[in-house]
Amino acid sequence: MAMRFDGQVAIVTGAGGGLGREHALALAARGAKVVVNDLGGARDGSGGSATAAESVVAEIEAAGGEAIANAASVTDYAAVQVMVDQAMAKWGRIDILVNNAGVLRDKTFAKMEIEDFRFVVDVHLMGAVNCTKAVWEIMRGQNYGRIVMTTSSSGLYGNFGQSNYGAAKMALVGLMQTLSIEGAKNDIRVNCLAPTAHTRMTEDLGAALPLEALAPALVTPGLLYLVSQEAPSRAILAAGAGGFERAYVTLTQGDFVTGDNAPEQVAARFDAISDRAGEIVPEMGAAQGMIELTKAQKAHGG
Repeated sequence: MAMRFDGQVAIVTGAGGGLGREHALALAARGAKVVVNDLGGARDGSGGSATAAESVVAEIEAAGGEAIANAASVTDYAAVQVMVDQAMAKWGRIDILVNNAGVLRDKTFAKMEIEDFRFVVDVHLMGAVNCTKAVWEIMRGQNYGRIVMTTSSSGLYGNFGQSNYGAAKMALVGLMQTLSIEGAKNDIRVNCLAPTAHTRMTEDLGAALPLEALAPALVTPGLLYLVSQEAPSRAILAAGAGGFERAYVTLTQGDFVTGDNAPEQVAARFDAISDRAGEIVPEMGAAQGMIELTKAQKAHGG
């Protein structure tokens, strides 16, 4: 059966261009009513205009869909709340939130101003927090919700010159991990999407990437699955150029070390501690403590 979103309402942030635009268009094409949010600023977050969001709304309406434009900054919780209230007043529910808005202020850590670090974290992390908080009780009341955080391989694995961006993107994984646990009883499923696509955010990488193969539209099928009724929860889905992979945060079985020379033992046994045989994907953070306590009990004949 075709994946449909008839009767559902979606908010997509950063939807005036690039990935967000493709997400919004695809959701609308499959029946969703869409709030197209975009501040309309430059890549570094400066400036602002509703024109980009309004243009995408016009595309959706021309194709027979329903959408409204919103130019709120995701860093402004009051403005985000107004956006959510606007959607509720018009359509009476919110089923899907795609946290896609972002900025770049790349520099090496040595050259980066602390304000540039703080601003990127504010947009990516706190922007997602603001939007998620604004819809959370609505989704709890409905006993239904689908939320996607846009993470990045720069956060999962690091990237030169992107300490601010990487830190924010990895923080979104931690947010997803906890919210997916807290939202489970109300069927709120929370996932992360790690895209690779040619947008204005990646245009400076043109010499290194085959940009013709990295159309944003090739990422969107993964997004649609993550916000569908059949969506998983707590997944980190990587997507780009038609390829899809899944990333995991894992924990090795490790080793038991104690005594006065414990630091030296850690150094000597670091390969054993790092051995990935038998590694797990923990259900929650407490799994680490349980593994460690089990090793301690075994060491003491427990």
